[in-house]
Amino acid sequence: MAENPSDPTEADSPSGPLADPVVSGPGASIAGRESIVVPPAILAQQAGWSEPGTDVPGPAAPKSDEPQVFASTVRKQQTTSEADYENVGSGGKLGVVLGVVLAVLLVGSGIGLYVVNKGSDSKSTAADSATSQPSQTPTKDPVPPIKTDAKVLPQVSGDFGKKADITLPSQKSDGSFVVKPLSQGDGAKVNKGDWISATYTAKDWTTGKDIPGTYDQDQGKPQLFQAGLGNLIPALDSSVMGQKAGTRLLVVAPPAAGFGDQGNPKMGLGPKDDMVIVIDIQRVNSPGARVSGDVTPPPADFAAVKVNGDGKADTITPPANAADPSDLKTAVLIQGKGPKVENGELVIVQYTGVTLKDGKEFDSSLDKKTAFGFVVGGGNVIQGWDKGVAGQNVGSRIELEIPAAQAYGANPPQGSNIPANASLTFVVDILDAGIGQPPQG
Repeated sequence: MAENPSDPTEADSPSGPLADPVVSGPGASIAGRESIVVPPAILAQQAGWSEPGTDVPGPAAPKSDEPQVFASTVRKQQTTSEADYENVGSGGKLGVVLGVVLAVLLVGSGIGLYVVNKGSDSKSTAADSATSQPSQTPTKDPVPPIKTDAKVLPQVSGDFGKKADITLPSQKSDGSFVVKPLSQGDGAKVNKGDWISATYTAKDWTTGKDIPGTYDQDQGKPQLFQAGLGNLIPALDSSVMGQKAGTRLLVVAPPAAGFGDQGNPKMGLGPKDDMVIVIDIQRVNSPGARVSGDVTPPPADFAAVKVNGDGKADTITPPANAADPSDLKTAVLIQGKGPKVENGELVIVQYTGVTLKDGKEFDSSLDKKTAFGFVVGGGNVIQGWDKGVAGQNVGSRIELEIPAAQAYGANPPQGSNIPANASLTFVVDILDAGIGQPPQG
């Protein structure tokens, strides 16, 4: 990692160090550029996404006259109820400087209601700059205040968690920015910086045309994004604030709450078109979330794990005379009930990492009080992370013993306390996974 060399993000590679275990390793600051992600249905196929297991092409250069939208093809949408995720904590975002592949995966098929990169940090890495876009503002007009109703509104039918049926009235929209709960959930409340999983259905009220949503593409996979940071168009960013998981929202967004007077040609939206979006808030994870559930002790040859409260890093104690593993070893400490994590998905985790021989901690998202996000299988984190997290269930806590060859090898991050050729042990909570753009520093 560029800003935190102790992060598992910086691993050896032919082209240079990786960042964090996840991209080259977990652990850096999230502050930086902004992006707006639109679910698969809203933005037609976008450049940069490849099916899991295939090579990932570089992101296409955005046109200067339109905002870039991100989306990424990932996991199959679950048809299970909220109870299936009861062991997932309320947490959510871990700061880190991510590499190019992360953002690339997001620029694929899918709809991202993200407005891209409004600025850049002077400390950005070369990999970061490769994914950055020109500073853009979603709208020149002020965003109107949110109303909970209007004289004329579309009619919506269908159940939460399934594609909505939107019937548009014959009258035109009056230009109000409306956020109206259609059904109330009883899950965690959305606060600023929380990670949100959401699915949606959308229409262009002006033309009457459908806008592809998450239920139309990518097997209904949810969008995963951080709320209230100003990285999304207000139609998504502002509308979910203060709402609860399990809630279905009707959102009517005039251009000022969407893509402004430039519209979004890729989505078929003109500069004067009003959007209608029905958003299902699936899950909410706060920055300090942990998974919960029945704990299974690790095998005798694994490090013992003590989970500390109050956002403190876990205590990981290797067995006496611990031997370096010849290959990656994985133990499931809490079995999650969510969907399996697939390559190409953005995954949100909490983690603590120590050296296998002496149990010395070198990095933890819990110390930083912010969860970490990366795209699985993108080669942006150490290999042991890419291999170890893929195939695990959301809501799981896993322990990874990673040989040096799948960690940092002979060249650990400068400034870290990781010895050369050191095997590492991580405890990882898998909070959520879906289509989205990783935080960029």
